[in-house]
Amino acid sequence: MSYVNTIRMFVRVYELGSMSAAARDQRTSPAVASARISELEKHLGVRLFNRTTRSLQPTENGRIFYDGARRILEAIEEAEAAVMDVTRNPRGTIFVAAPLGIGRRFIAPHVPAFKALYPQIDVRLRLSDRVIDVVAEGIDLAFHLGILEDSTLKIRQIAECPRLLCAAPDYIARRGMPADGAALLAEGHDCLNLRFPGAREFQWTLVTPEGPKRFDISGPFESDDGDVLTGWALAGHGIVLKPVFEVAAHLREGRLVPVATATPPLPVQLSCLSQHRRLKDPKLRLFTDFMSARIREELRRATGEAQP
Repeated sequence: MSYVNTIRMFVRVYELGSMSAAARDQRTSPAVASARISELEKHLGVRLFNRTTRSLQPTENGRIFYDGARRILEAIEEAEAAVMDVTRNPRGTIFVAAPLGIGRRFIAPHVPAFKALYPQIDVRLRLSDRVIDVVAEGIDLAFHLGILEDSTLKIRQIAECPRLLCAAPDYIARRGMPADGAALLAEGHDCLNLRFPGAREFQWTLVTPEGPKRFDISGPFESDDGDVLTGWALAGHGIVLKPVFEVAAHLREGRLVPVATATPPLPVQLSCLSQHRRLKDPKLRLFTDFMSARIREELRRATGEAQP
């Protein structure tokens, strides 16, 4: 298995672009990671990476070997799954990505329970609100909240998440209650913007009597972290567009109130994305089934909490 582990290390170095990051990912030291890559290069008789003190870039040979190495690892995983009792003894590592809000609220709290059920499955959870390249970053499962563009990935829909516009009572007392999306613009309300590379929230799409319409919102505050926006809204700095589950407790306790209710935002779909070639992996199906059931229950609970 040492050669397989070396190939696995190469794949993670290639995908993460860093020897130290790959070492952390594989729970070893950078020295061990570097030694394994050097041994692999010696075995193959080619250089796989160009290394400098500041960067690590794959060579053309490295890019060619990566494609084959990924196929080797996938073939090994499929072969292992074929000979083991997958309902009682699933094993392996799952690389999971999720947005910060989804990951913190719905995924991370349930990982220990999943691990208790399937002790030989390890979960590596990556949380970020940035756009994830599932294939390039070697992600097995990616939870996604939003409208999906055309995708070559397998999409499993989990639940529809209602959203709303809300603000603190203090903000409403100072600036007034906007009735709809048009009032947001006409009355010059401060809108709290979610912005990060690849973000589409430069406009808010609201449901008007004429159908969905985009409103060009603006405001003095923006962040790439949705929880930061919630904090600003609670402090009275503006109006925020949020999934109901993220602000349910604040709504129930009156710290935030719905605004512009005549033109609510469109709901968004919570989905799980995976590569088509990973569909036969039983541990991915087990994890997706497990988390989907718990997410749906959490969403039902959150929707109930949002009622005052």
